Amino acid sequence: MIALLEKDCGLRRKAEILRWIESRGFRAHVTELPDAALVGVLGAGAEELAAALLALPGVREVRPESPPWPLVSREHHPEPTRVRVGEVTVGGREVIVAAGPCAVESEGQLLASARAAAGAGARLLRGGAFKPRSSPYGFQGLGEEALRLLQIARAETGLPVVSEVLSEEDLDLVASHVDLLQIGARNMQNFRLLAAVGRKRTPVLLKRGLSATLDELLLAAEYVVSAGNPQVILCERGIRTFERATRATLDLSAVPVLRGRTHLPIFVDPSHAAGLRELVPALAVAAVAAGADGLLVEIHPQPEQSLSDGRQSLDLPAFARMMEGVRAVATAVGREVAAG
Repeated sequence: MIALLEKDCGLRRKAEILRWIESRGFRAHVTELPDAALVGVLGAGAEELAAALLALPGVREVRPESPPWPLVSREHHPEPTRVRVGEVTVGGREVIVAAGPCAVESEGQLLASARAAAGAGARLLRGGAFKPRSSPYGFQGLGEEALRLLQIARAETGLPVVSEVLSEEDLDLVASHVDLLQIGARNMQNFRLLAAVGRKRTPVLLKRGLSATLDELLLAAEYVVSAGNPQVILCERGIRTFERATRATLDLSAVPVLRGRTHLPIFVDPSHAAGLRELVPALAVAAVAAGADGLLVEIHPQPEQSLSDGRQSLDLPAFARMMEGVRAVATAVGREVAAG
């Protein structure tokens, strides 16, 4: 539920309203707008307070039918959120590209990828240290050694690092090495992990689950934000449908739908959606045309020798060509991409 306060509602009156809400067992979150203030009332059954809350001095309007994800809703926070990842701002005019290998395999592989990513205009370096694999016999990543290599690559290229965290047990370790914590599709509804990253101050890239609705994605984001971390980026990575021509079905309609529902920035991962490297450039430019704030792309110096997801990874020259197309489409829709 959301309450809109009177324009001339002073600090003392706001404090009284907040105390009144909290005295009834609910949480209150205030968003200051240029000419008003919004108060989100958080907690199950909050809508039952609507009539009493509206009767309080200083309250102009109460919207009991607000979305169940009040903190991430555009209704509660009309202005787009800018997420700071190192020195990079996500959610502004620039389309941010994160590129790198699916899994960190060696120092040479990672540094070659990082140099190519930076040279082509990527602003973030992605690389898996801990890898969730469908098969227990697949390559599970180098773990802490991969995190060390990612720091070497960051020091050389200046690219902030994004890597996935799989469990609460690994959270402190991963957060101490990276600039953006990725929550993968399989963990989108790992609510204890979501709350744990919410207690951190490291920005979070939250991927949509394989069969998750957009409502469920936004509720997952609400877990992170309600725990105290507002720096969340959503990521559409394709969903499971009956179609088998691609690894997943990329739901590009999710981008404008989410744009209308939430203030959070939106990334698209064309690599996991396609599963086929020859489709990645087309899906990448389509995502930018649809309004994505960023892309998450897998690249590898020798994809045919990759230990993880080589079939969907672009080689380094192909990534540079893809970036030219992304840059052209971004310009056409009034956005920009860093020069290569």
